[in-house]
Amino acid sequence: MPSPTFDLAFEPHYGRAVDVAPGVQRITANNPSPFTFHGTNSYIVGTSSVAVIDPGPENEAHFEALIKALNGRTVTHIVITHTHRDHSPLAAKLQKETGAITVGEGMHRAARPLYDGEVNPFAESSDTRFVPDISVGDGETIKGDGWALTAVLTPGHAANHATFAFEGTGILFSGDHVMAWATSIVAPPDGSMADYMASLDKLIARRDHLLLPGHGGPVKRPVSFMRALKTHRRMRERAVVERIKAGDRLIPDMVKVIYRDTDPRLHGAAALSVFAHIEDLVERGIVQADGPPSLFGAYQLSAGEGR
Repeated sequence: MPSPTFDLAFEPHYGRAVDVAPGVQRITANNPSPFTFHGTNSYIVGTSSVAVIDPGPENEAHFEALIKALNGRTVTHIVITHTHRDHSPLAAKLQKETGAITVGEGMHRAARPLYDGEVNPFAESSDTRFVPDISVGDGETIKGDGWALTAVLTPGHAANHATFAFEGTGILFSGDHVMAWATSIVAPPDGSMADYMASLDKLIARRDHLLLPGHGGPVKRPVSFMRALKTHRRMRERAVVERIKAGDRLIPDMVKVIYRDTDPRLHGAAALSVFAHIEDLVERGIVQADGPPSLFGAYQLSAGEGR
């Protein structure tokens, strides 16, 4: 199974609504970065009365673009895939404007309790103010005029990450769990690699026909792409084990080798990814830490793991 082929072809059309599927429009916020690609995608689902998925960051121009795209249509639901600040903060202003009900898995939280002295590197990127009016469980459906969205809970990138299936269409709004342009960031304690991989298997089993992500363009062959993502993650895991076997005990030393062809500006994010793999390897008994797993800890293979 090859590694995924990422699709970087995307025109954001800032300020404009783009039809991406029957009954679905996309508006991309002008908040590009190495982590958001060209910006955050908001989706309008429905025709006469609609749901807005991931209204995005606190950005006045994007808010005005959403209102213009709605063109007087009634917004009944504001749906949040997860509570990072590029996805959920604009929900408050949109709700005040429209009176819509907010929907999400729940409030922001870490994937596990923090160890003594540990800092969540994603704390400043988290929207801790968002509290959904409706907290959806796995498989629960919200309905509007001519549309229905079913929650498919996919923790990993964030503990409260949820994707939403557009019933009767084969379309899944995949948030940041699966994106065509890059792999998702999984950074403990905000996220969990074990959860991410389990959620990936869950989506593979669904066999949806099209994924509409939180950043970039659609994933047009979801099953093969997600299988390749899974292979990519397992290759990264093997690379981490090989670096420890070679004598690297610290995450920065592993990153220098594993990500030697990656822009050094992204090595901080790469370190978080390596940490996520190591945390999973420690939980599975393959790697040992010199204390609670951390970005700054020292690691070695467990006895019997082929040192």
